[in-house]
Amino acid sequence: MMGTRGEQKNDQIPSNADAITVSTQGEAAAEDKELLSVEQVFSSKEVPPWQKQLTLRAFVVSFVLGVLFTFIVMKLNLTTGIIPSLNVSAGLLGFFFVKTWTKLLEKSGMLRQPFTRQENTVIQTCVVASSGIAFSGGFGSYLFGMSEVVAKQSTEANNAQNIKNPTLGWMIGFLFVVSFLGLFSVVPLRKIMIIDFKLTYPSGTATAHLINSFHTPQGAKLAKKQVRALGKFFSFSFLWGFFQWFFTAGDGCGFVNFPTFGLKAFDNRFYFDFSATYVGVGMICPYLINISLLVGAVLSWGIMWPLIDARKGSWYPAELSPSSLHGLQGYRVFIAIAMILGDGLYNFFKVLSHTLYGLYHQLSNKDPGTVIPLSGRSPPELPPSLSYDDQRRTALFLKDQIPTWLAVAGYVTIAIISVVTLPHIFNQLKWYYIVVIYIIAPTLAFCNAYGCGLTDWSLASTYGKLAIFTIGAWAGASHGGVLAGLAACGVMMNIVSTASDLTQDFKTGYMTLASPSHSNQRDQGFGWKKEG
Repeated sequence: MMGTRGEQKNDQIPSNADAITVSTQGEAAAEDKELLSVEQVFSSKEVPPWQKQLTLRAFVVSFVLGVLFTFIVMKLNLTTGIIPSLNVSAGLLGFFFVKTWTKLLEKSGMLRQPFTRQENTVIQTCVVASSGIAFSGGFGSYLFGMSEVVAKQSTEANNAQNIKNPTLGWMIGFLFVVSFLGLFSVVPLRKIMIIDFKLTYPSGTATAHLINSFHTPQGAKLAKKQVRALGKFFSFSFLWGFFQWFFTAGDGCGFVNFPTFGLKAFDNRFYFDFSATYVGVGMICPYLINISLLVGAVLSWGIMWPLIDARKGSWYPAELSPSSLHGLQGYRVFIAIAMILGDGLYNFFKVLSHTLYGLYHQLSNKDPGTVIPLSGRSPPELPPSLSYDDQRRTALFLKDQIPTWLAVAGYVTIAIISVVTLPHIFNQLKWYYIVVIYIIAPTLAFCNAYGCGLTDWSLASTYGKLAIFTIGAWAGASHGGVLAGLAACGVMMNIVSTASDLTQDFKTGYMTLASPSHSNQRDQGFGWKKEG
């Protein structure tokens, strides 16, 4: 009996071992599936040609979201002055709307083209590009500064040669001319930025990771949760703003200016603002910015302005209006401008030094064998040290090259058009001012795009301030220097801002395999095959 039982036990051991082996293999296969890289997960999906990425539904969704995001940027531009990165939100909402539409078509059996991550990237790029014009276009800064409303606040600039009231006609022509220059200035350098220097571009990278994750089964569930949370707080903010509207009879009335800290503090502008815009921006901004704003408010409105107001009649005439630049308002404006310029120049030289050091480090430590050459139609030779994802992305990215001569020709052509047309829009802005700006602008655009890749910080407004002072001083106060400086600020801001935004989008497109020009031919090195 003992022998029989022993044999029975021995017979059971192999079957248990097989079961354990099968279970272990299944777990290992599941782990291997989880450990797959991004491009290995999408390796079974064909990359659509660029014609199929530019779909009608993508442009319709981009238009709707572009209008919505433009209102958001304008609201922030005219209130807080802080514009957060909207790339991730644009990618999320673009995915939600198109995915909902394609699911309805799929259930009805009318879906002809599935929704891809490349199409999602196109939507995100269009939305960010269109809403970015609301910032770089100067609708809350230099264009508004040209108006008669602002000029009346200063007797020095209140003359006809320094005033140009915004009208739709010349603003469209001006932005149409200057907004494309940033595109052509950075296109020849995109390989250097993305592949050679491997710059991070945090917003572009985060958007690409989000879009890649959305187009997996797990990512689709996450997108639903995020859109649900977005809709919940959007609805709450909208209803709260609608509720506040009932209690607002005029300026300084209602919950917007609620005297929470008392009437004496309210006279010195210390009150609780129930606007959800400031709450949202405060949640997005780093805590150091929020603390610095609080400290600045206490020092200025709590200490400095009351002390200066007590010197009324000694430091400035007592009969002046509080809004006059010759009175208390002048101290406020010029002290604030001095601090903004000082901090802007500090950060400008700080980012510029980081940029130059990074360039030197990249160029001095570059291994000649790792430089990926530009190629024509033949597949590029990729270094074996690159990962599978980098190899696949780099191969498609280099196939989608815009010729350098085309970029240079486009820049020169638009520059010539600008030199001819802009002096007709702004008589104070001479043609040689524009030529000098366009000679210097590509270098500054490269610096801004490179610095943005390192720090995710665009210094477009700082470059615009430099243009105001240089061109304004060159033109002279007696020859419309104020208007010439503001117009030069617009030209410079559009170039350098478009350069950094476009390179962010290049990074997103690089990581999502967007817009390959030869996607009808698959590279054999990655398991691709030529289609008949």
